Amino acid sequence: MAMGCGIVSIDLLVAGQPVASAVLFWLAVVVWVVLAVRWIGAPTSAVREFSSPAALGCVAATAVLGARIAGQWHAAVAAAAVLLVVALVVLGVLLWPVLSHWTTPTVGGSFLVTVATQGVAGLAAVLAAAYRADWLLYAAIVLFAAGLAGYLVVLWQFDFGSVGTGAGDQWVAGGALAISTLAAAKIAASTATLGVFGGGSGGGGSRLAAVDDVALALWCGAMAWLIPLVVSEFIRPRLGYHVLRWATVFPVGMYAACSFAVGQVTGIGGITDFARIWTPIAVAVTLIVLIGLTRRALRGGGVS
Repeated sequence: MAMGCGIVSIDLLVAGQPVASAVLFWLAVVVWVVLAVRWIGAPTSAVREFSSPAALGCVAATAVLGARIAGQWHAAVAAAAVLLVVALVVLGVLLWPVLSHWTTPTVGGSFLVTVATQGVAGLAAVLAAAYRADWLLYAAIVLFAAGLAGYLVVLWQFDFGSVGTGAGDQWVAGGALAISTLAAAKIAASTATLGVFGGGSGGGGSRLAAVDDVALALWCGAMAWLIPLVVSEFIRPRLGYHVLRWATVFPVGMYAACSFAVGQVTGIGGITDFARIWTPIAVAVTLIVLIGLTRRALRGGGVS
């Protein structure tokens, strides 16, 4: 939930809706704090959850909140840096338990390995530009490459039939590529700001253009995923609330976020136009799932 509300909050902020963005941001913060307290004092039954790829959602949520803070409050960039450290530590702690309990064929939730890694990579790239830290940008590039490699491994083992039968997490298959796109775009933007690959002689400009091209190519790949994901929702409507629908909210919101970022670094207006059109869709999906969660809670069904 924190992931979904956090990324849609970023969409609204970029789209020029600061009030609505703030509402979702603080909702995401509250959920993140509640989950953090629960996990810190987790009983044995909750610790078992740490071996599931779903556990890595907390890493992505932390990175998204850090990116949201850095995107609006430049004076609070230190808070975003703290969240980056937290996300890195938690990723390091959880990665081995998740990989050691890996099961195949993989499903949508399995792509959270990539989502978590790319979330950290994207935040590192943003902070690299903020702190003028070349080393942090190089770290972001390494994480980005690792996230892409992980995506290919999960995709190779993926049960494509789950696109039509999943309860909501099938969207993460596309969302993982979308957040990879966002990370690539943030790396491209930071590369331009720091002048790491651009400027000077020796083909620096062409290397900088190549970084932009990577972001654009990944965006095209993510968009290719969008078609079967949307079509499957019409062929087999899944209208009742399910906790895995929060795994739909995040990818839907991520499509707008990555499109805003790619449109900015490539200067292609059509991509930015898509992001502006898609943002209200992401908001609508978020509200529908929130209403479903609220109705379930009021009926005594809990908040999961």
